[in-house]
Amino acid sequence: MPQLSSELERRLTAAVDRMPAFPKSVQTLLVMTRDSNCLPRQLVGVIEKDPVMTMRILRVINSAYYALPNKIGSVGQAVVYLGLNTIKNLALACASAGVLPRFHTDYFDSQQYLLHSLAVASLARLLCEKHAHGEADPGDCYVAGLLHDFGKVVFAHTMAGEFALALGVAAREGKPLYVAEAETIGADHAFVGALLARKWQFGEALVECIRDHHAADATSHAMLDCLRMADAICRWQGFGAAGNPWREEELAQLPARFGSAPEAIVAVLGDLNRHLAEARAFAQIGSEEGG
Repeated sequence: MPQLSSELERRLTAAVDRMPAFPKSVQTLLVMTRDSNCLPRQLVGVIEKDPVMTMRILRVINSAYYALPNKIGSVGQAVVYLGLNTIKNLALACASAGVLPRFHTDYFDSQQYLLHSLAVASLARLLCEKHAHGEADPGDCYVAGLLHDFGKVVFAHTMAGEFALALGVAAREGKPLYVAEAETIGADHAFVGALLARKWQFGEALVECIRDHHAADATSHAMLDCLRMADAICRWQGFGAAGNPWREEELAQLPARFGSAPEAIVAVLGDLNRHLAEARAFAQIGSEEGG
C-alpha cells in the first residue's frame, strides 16, 4: 500500500466518490447467481427491470456475432438460446461500458481498454476452469478480469492530464504503467481500482485481487494467479490495449502454477480466437450512448 500524503488521499477519495454508481441490478445478479436455488426467471426479472441494460444486451445478442436464426425480443428468450452465464457476463459488460469515459490519447483508447478487460475476463475464467481445481470460482475470476484495471477509468475520469502524462512516460521509457502512475500521480491504478471496488460494495476478496494484481510480494492464490496470467496473455497477444504494453522481462514474474512458457500455457488453453471474438462482440456496447 502506498504512503499517501493527506492531500493525495483527499484527492483520490474525491475522485472515487465522483465515479458513477455500479448498477444495483448487476450487484443483485452476482449475488443471485451464487445461489444454486435461484431460478432463471428470477434473474431475468432483475435484468428486465433495467431497460437500458436490457436494450444493450438484446442489441449484442442480435448482432452478427451470434448469427441467431430469429431475432431475440426478450431477455428470457436470450437465456434459452445462450444460457444464464453468457447473459450475466453481458450484463456485467454493459455496466462496465456504461461507466467508461470518452478518453483517448496517443497511448490509451477507451474502446481498446474495454476489449482488453473483456478478453482478460474471459481468459481468467478459462484459466480457473482448467487450472484452479475448485480453489476459485470461474465467475469470480471473470469479474476480477473485467474490473482489474478500473482504476485507469477513475484516472481518466478525474485526473485526465496526469494520467495522460503517466501513459506517455510508460510508453516512451518502457516502464510498467503502474510505476509511471506512482511517479506521476502518487498512486497506481490497482490501488485506486480497489478503492472503487470497495465503494461499489464488491467482496473483499475481489477488492484485494484488484489491489494486488501488480504487487510482486502479494500472497499467491488461485483468483489472483488466474487474473495475472490472463492479463499477461492478453498483453502478450495484443488482445485489446490498456496503456501497459507487454515487456519480455515479465516472463520471470508469471504465476508458478501455470508453468513458465506462455506459448505452452496458451497451447493448453486451446484456440483463443473464440474468446477474443466473444470479447469483441461484447465490446460493441462500448460504442453505444453512454459508453
